[in-house]
Amino acid sequence: MKYAVDPGPAARLGLVVLSTDETLEDEARQILGPTVSLYHSRIECAPDVTPENLRKMEARMTPSADLLPKGLDAIGYGCTSASVLIGPDAVAQKMHQSQPDVPVTNPISAVLAALKALGADKIALVTPYEADVVAPMKAFLENAGVSVVSELNFGERDDRRVARISEASTREAMNEAGRADGVQAVFASCTNLRSFGVIDAAEKQLSRPVVSSNSALLWHLARLSGVTDIPGPGQLFKL
Repeated sequence: MKYAVDPGPAARLGLVVLSTDETLEDEARQILGPTVSLYHSRIECAPDVTPENLRKMEARMTPSADLLPKGLDAIGYGCTSASVLIGPDAVAQKMHQSQPDVPVTNPISAVLAALKALGADKIALVTPYEADVVAPMKAFLENAGVSVVSELNFGERDDRRVARISEASTREAMNEAGRADGVQAVFASCTNLRSFGVIDAAEKQLSRPVVSSNSALLWHLARLSGVTDIPGPGQLFKL
């Protein structure tokens, strides 16, 4: 029999998610409505968060992107610290080997775009990482023109435990780091660090924007695809 074909969703987004991540997909589901479709692929990642293990994902990016549908409107790679260590250009190159001509983003590039949109270049940095992962991130941000005025880190190396850090702990860290003089915005780094339930409250308490890896990544993915009406947490999604 004959059948009809509908026009499909307003946007078709792809995400390469770490095998250890238990947060990014859940937070994406909280804000992406029925007009946006999100497709996930997983990439092998050791739970021990070290620079060496993070860099190993570069060789796995293209095979992971190959598992996503073709013809997507935008693709994101879901690891902030690995995007710093491997480099956004290398991430995009690996994704384009599988998905040519599709806009590509990653958390650190998305955060820079978000901070620019918010008019903030002096931040408080909150991370779950140990020092050997924090240092390259701070250097990357500084080289991009973003000053890290204050920082607070949980010092956790096991990514499985990062997913269990309570949102209350993350909010407390945001508030403590964000109170420093000169801070214009707070950035909570790591796609596995839960934050969507506390971003609005932290912004209200601090009277300044709060951005997470996931809020920036999903905001940037949507914008790259042409979607501008996703109601996510914080001031960022009101821009």
